Amino acid sequence: MDIEKEHDSNKKELEFQSYVPAEQTPPELTVTSVMIGVLLAVVFGAANAYLGLRVGMTVSASIPAAVVSMGVLRIVLRRKSILESNMVQTIGSAGESLAAGAIFTMPVFFLWAKEGVSSRPGMLSISLTALLGGLLGVLFMVPLRNALIVKEHGALPYPEGTACAEVLLAGEKGGTSARAVFAGMGIAALIKFVVDGLKVVPSTITMRVQTLRTEFSTEIYPALVGVGYICGAKISSYLFAGGILGWFVLIPAIIAFGGETILYPGTEPITQMFIKGGANAIWSNYIRYIGAGAVAAGGIISLVKSLPLIVMTFREAIKGLYGSSADNNAKTKRTALDLNMKIVLGAIVLIILAIAIFPDIPVSFLGAILIAVFGFFFSAVSSRMVGLVGGSNNPVSGMAIATLLFATMVLKSTGDSGAHGMTGAIAIGSVICIIAAMSGDTSQDLKTGYILGATPRRQQLGELIGAAVSAVTIGGVMLLLDSAWGFGSAELSAPQATLMKMIVEGVMDGNLPWTLVWIGVFIAVVIEIFGIPVLPVAIGLYLPLKLSVPIMAGGLVRYAVSRRAVNTDMDSEAGSGILFCSGLIAGEGLVGILLAVLAVVGVADRIDLSAVMDTGIVGGLVVFAATVFAVVRYAVLRK
Repeated sequence: MDIEKEHDSNKKELEFQSYVPAEQTPPELTVTSVMIGVLLAVVFGAANAYLGLRVGMTVSASIPAAVVSMGVLRIVLRRKSILESNMVQTIGSAGESLAAGAIFTMPVFFLWAKEGVSSRPGMLSISLTALLGGLLGVLFMVPLRNALIVKEHGALPYPEGTACAEVLLAGEKGGTSARAVFAGMGIAALIKFVVDGLKVVPSTITMRVQTLRTEFSTEIYPALVGVGYICGAKISSYLFAGGILGWFVLIPAIIAFGGETILYPGTEPITQMFIKGGANAIWSNYIRYIGAGAVAAGGIISLVKSLPLIVMTFREAIKGLYGSSADNNAKTKRTALDLNMKIVLGAIVLIILAIAIFPDIPVSFLGAILIAVFGFFFSAVSSRMVGLVGGSNNPVSGMAIATLLFATMVLKSTGDSGAHGMTGAIAIGSVICIIAAMSGDTSQDLKTGYILGATPRRQQLGELIGAAVSAVTIGGVMLLLDSAWGFGSAELSAPQATLMKMIVEGVMDGNLPWTLVWIGVFIAVVIEIFGIPVLPVAIGLYLPLKLSVPIMAGGLVRYAVSRRAVNTDMDSEAGSGILFCSGLIAGEGLVGILLAVLAVVGVADRIDLSAVMDTGIVGGLVVFAATVFAVVRYAVLRK
């Protein structure tokens, strides 16, 4: 059977013909593609960092980057090479992926600094950690390319990578589609500036539900509606269901049965807590721990369910590692050239040593060894998971949780406890999370390149360039946002990082309210038994309801569009609605960064007009309705 499978895969490889033949050498890794790609890496990296720190979710930047590259290169610069456009999206999407890995874990250092546990990390520490993790994520994927991209072509669909190739192949649509992205950016930028800059419109609409002693609330930001549209109605409904469970079941139950009880970690009677702080006080003291348990359990359940796939992937990865050098030597075609394997392996060893040696990275030699083992393992897992379910459904946070649990227990057992052990565990988790995110993105981009006929070696260099630029960017963005609002604040709740912090502290110090955490764990188990995806429901339970409501609104619009679509293009990954919503996310994120700059330099208060004009709830509802209408208009009326 193995011989037959190998024969079939070889036959597929021989039969497959890329769009650009291997014999042709059109422009690819050029100064122009690098410059535009670097710009997009900075833009989408910063925007996704801001989004992830607000709601704990990021979105893929590959398709929007591809559309923008086609619009700029073909329409503006009159350049016709599809491989050059592919290089732009390759470099650009690296920014989003590295940001996703970094913001899930690294804000923990800032949270501990405010508590006096450790010192505030500097630009060098953040950027260096992100850089080395990003480089490892790309390099670990190099020996896996032949096994996962070439030999598994037709078996692993890589839905987002394939969709990105379709966008690039539809070059004649590049100008129109690019306008959808930029329109979304402009509308979101305007609304964000009016709401959070001028502050003439409230960002949140809240209504007290007296009969249940809870609250129904929603934020009005365009990016959240965009996230819901991109995720679709099903995922959005799962998030919303988690929010409803928390705010309309658990919070009323805690208030009804708690009464005058003082329940840890609260320090005053539950009734008094609700009178003073409303439903949000109950959420912050109790529900978020239940949600944390559900999210952690959901991540582990996802990994356990994937164990057969993980074992098979790792076995194939090892085979690919041994076979890569021979394959590269035997094949001289441009479309089969990877980075030199000796250089790759040497670079991996040097980076692992650098992680252990550099004082700005709080990782010991034991931690570096854990990174080497877990890094390659989860790199293979992430690459295959992306191939099956796409980057948006890749359980990177679950991999980070599993790594943190194991690393914290190992460090504690070796006597490395307290603040030093906790910072070491988070540093290990940060690098692993970035590796998993970058490997998934790299495999997705290599799939796009394989379909188009790109040179793997040049794409891998592009990924390394994107990772390097994004590492510097993410360091500056995180320092800026923390200085402006602070992680853990209402503006930047950093939900994923807060979860990681609780896990490490809970294992190291045993100070978690474990009863609440275990309630969340068993809620996740029940959800899994009913056959419902655990993670989105758990995330909805963990996040405030006000974030789930606009996401649900975007999902409902996507559902309505899907029902009305007369052709598949309207609702495809390349559809105007998807691209417009990607622009909403990017535009809001960039203005969020701008407002952070204004806050740091002391200009934010000067443009605050809330004392002069306040539109109240009516203004918020109008802005929210206008956002939804804009999404409908671009999704339905434009093709």
